[in-house]
Amino acid sequence: MFDRAVLSKKGTVPLVVALAVDMIGSGLFMPVSLLYFTAVSRIPLTSVGLLMSAATIATLPVPVLIGYLADRWNPRDLVLVAQVLQAAGFAAYRWADGPVPILVVVVVVAVGQRVFWSSFFTLVAGLAPPGEERRLNDQRFALVGTVQAAATGLGALVGGLVLVDASVSAYRLVASANAVSFAVSAVLLTLVPRGAGQQPEAARAAATGSYRVLLRDRPYLLLIVANTVFALCSVMVGIAVPVSIVEGAPSLKWLIGPLLAVNALLLATGQGFVVRWARPLSRVRAMAVAGGLWVLWSVAFAAALRVPPVVLLPYLLISMLFYAGADLLHAPISNALAAAAAPEHVRGRYLAVFQYCFTIANIAAPTFFTALYARGAALPWIVLGILTAAATAAMYLLEKRLPAEEEEPVKAMSV
Repeated sequence: MFDRAVLSKKGTVPLVVALAVDMIGSGLFMPVSLLYFTAVSRIPLTSVGLLMSAATIATLPVPVLIGYLADRWNPRDLVLVAQVLQAAGFAAYRWADGPVPILVVVVVVAVGQRVFWSSFFTLVAGLAPPGEERRLNDQRFALVGTVQAAATGLGALVGGLVLVDASVSAYRLVASANAVSFAVSAVLLTLVPRGAGQQPEAARAAATGSYRVLLRDRPYLLLIVANTVFALCSVMVGIAVPVSIVEGAPSLKWLIGPLLAVNALLLATGQGFVVRWARPLSRVRAMAVAGGLWVLWSVAFAAALRVPPVVLLPYLLISMLFYAGADLLHAPISNALAAAAAPEHVRGRYLAVFQYCFTIANIAAPTFFTALYARGAALPWIVLGILTAAATAAMYLLEKRLPAEEEEPVKAMSV
């Protein structure tokens, strides 16, 4: 699935293992993330939700600072700090028994998460030596995405069993296990060479770089805007699909779990194959193909209300194939494109800001869907399709405006 050259690069294996340990722990905690404090501290669920939202909003400025530090310092050290912060935060969960202590530990964890995702992809991109063939770095990002999806799914599967017990001791055990996973991940990261992630020349040039470079880079800003729409599509599957099926076809609500599970399985196993398939395409064109598939997915779900019940089941299954194909293309290639199109001496800043695509999508998706759904069951899908079509058109406009040397299609090579 992946070229040996990808794994043979020094630092790749410990980085991937560290990510797997992290994601297993995070997946383990995921099913109880909202319920933990209601069970352990008897805090109302609505209050927990507000505290978590407040923590998320409080950390929004963090990527801007981390992008600056990733260019001037070493991204590996920032990723390691992120893991230590999250380990400390989850270790303190057992002592958080009121609104203020809960807010403090949740903010610590949220800051750690922001630091991690704002520096991790800079570290991954920096594993590529100068002049490395494009497809190898694409496969490196696909490998990271595969490990992330598979490990998170495995952890969530085990974490779901905790809900069967639902005791205070079980919840505390899960939080402690998550803390341990972050600590182990931090230890594994020390095996990644400290020089990984940035060339010495780029480190020196970063001292004179600033965010003004990014603010003047109109093609990259357009890429961020377009990718925010694509990220919204990615988030909407977990928000919009369950509601649309439960409300529009209640007899098929049993299908929701299998649909989402199969999509997660495809994402965990198929990224390497899709990256190989897409290697004759430029990264921008591959992103446009993903956008086109998401447009088809949106149109299909908008039209689902008029599909006869007798054929609705196969119709929905086929519709989700459009989503799965788009997600498989977008997940690895979006980050590879963002890294390749960024000037090396300010790559940390560029990639940190690029992560706002996913932050904005996660914040906006619930309101976007519910506000439009209240005005018509098909309206969210219609609006999403229009936005995605515009983002796809923007990708075609970008094909000749992003750095040409990063976007030339490469010929397939025998492996």
